[in-house]
Amino acid sequence: MTPRRLRLLAIVAPLAAAALALLAWTQVWVVLDLGGGLAVDARGETAANTVPALALALLALTAALALVGRTPRILLSIVQLGLGVGIAAASATVLADPVGRGGPAVTAVTGVDGDAGIAALVVASSVSGWVSVAVVAGALAAVSGLVTALTAHRWPERVRRYDTPDGSAAPRADRLGDWDALSDGDDPTAR
Repeated sequence: MTPRRLRLLAIVAPLAAAALALLAWTQVWVVLDLGGGLAVDARGETAANTVPALALALLALTAALALVGRTPRILLSIVQLGLGVGIAAASATVLADPVGRGGPAVTAVTGVDGDAGIAALVVASSVSGWVSVAVVAGALAAVSGLVTALTAHRWPERVRRYDTPDGSAAPRADRLGDWDALSDGDDPTAR
């Protein structure tokens, strides 16, 4: 794979993962049947309230990843791996304990609090596919972070806008002089 494609995938994958996690988080994750025709929906904001913070951090990290050099890129990709694991783990806890994670929604409707009290009220529970979407989004972010850490050395080097053709930065005095010349009405590019 070419270095440019590696860079593009390393930036697009966490953006897609963050967007998927945020989209999933806004949906119904758990439906708790309390019997007698009463069902309570627990959205992602109730069942996994850490997901949006992790997804927003992933978005910010992706923006930084596009701008930094090799060493910070490796460090950021390791942080990205951790954020992805965090999103997947927070979402997976809903799969492991839907009644416990949806309990606050039951409390809001019935006033009953505490794990034992809520568990006694719930007749059946079901988990929506949005939980799996969030788990996959976290896994995508984690795998993308790992791949970025392993391939960061293959990315194309950053181009500095004001570097000279030989790669060295133009002397600061020359740049300031060019601005002064421009202010005086001279075109510094005409030289």
